[in-house]
Amino acid sequence: MKKHIPNILTSLNLFSGCIAVVMAFQGAYLWVVFWVVIAALFDFTDGFAARLLKAYSPMGKELDSLADMVSFGVSPSVAVYSLLSANIGAIFDNDIIINYLPFIAFLLAIFSALRLAKFNIDERQSEAFIGLNTPANAMFWTSLCYSLSCCKPILGAGLVYTIIVGVIVFSLLMVSEFPMFSFKIKSLKFKGNEYRYILFLFAIVALIIFKMTGISIIILFYIALSIIQNCIKKS
Repeated sequence: MKKHIPNILTSLNLFSGCIAVVMAFQGAYLWVVFWVVIAALFDFTDGFAARLLKAYSPMGKELDSLADMVSFGVSPSVAVYSLLSANIGAIFDNDIIINYLPFIAFLLAIFSALRLAKFNIDERQSEAFIGLNTPANAMFWTSLCYSLSCCKPILGAGLVYTIIVGVIVFSLLMVSEFPMFSFKIKSLKFKGNEYRYILFLFAIVALIIFKMTGISIIILFYIALSIIQNCIKKS
């Protein structure tokens, strides 16, 4: 029975991601954030359970990527698509732009798939990430969509252009060769975990002050910390 526990947790990740996709189509962005975070928790615990129970399997590895593709690839893409579709008609009067420009959001799904496929065959990423991981990307976009959906009046042209540029930048960041520290902690010592503890403390403060909106701020801070870490290593 114990050998099936990691796959059950991965399946719950997938189930949570499916609910997030449905919520995204309905424009219920708060629930999208909630279910993506739940999916991320299951994504973390399935790997932890596999290591704890020594229940590794090729099937589990493939199932994990398929679940992540839905939870962290499709759901943020649908959220961004839904947000753009709801706002773009008030900015442009060209039917082609109104009908087709929102589909640029699905670049996030495409590059998430590329990221996950690359991760499966890249042996360099056992201790740290190379490129932005898909859960972080998903949490950034779903949190941002929730924050922007609360804006009144509807989004302006400048903000729509910023979202489009952001989609392209984050898509490329997922498949980039830029090193980013992982969240795996081998010991509780501060030395060697400095950036993780700084991120953890910042996350607490950001969530207290900004609540759900703070998630996107935390991800940006995580990227900034990774940049600082790499600059210090090179100096």
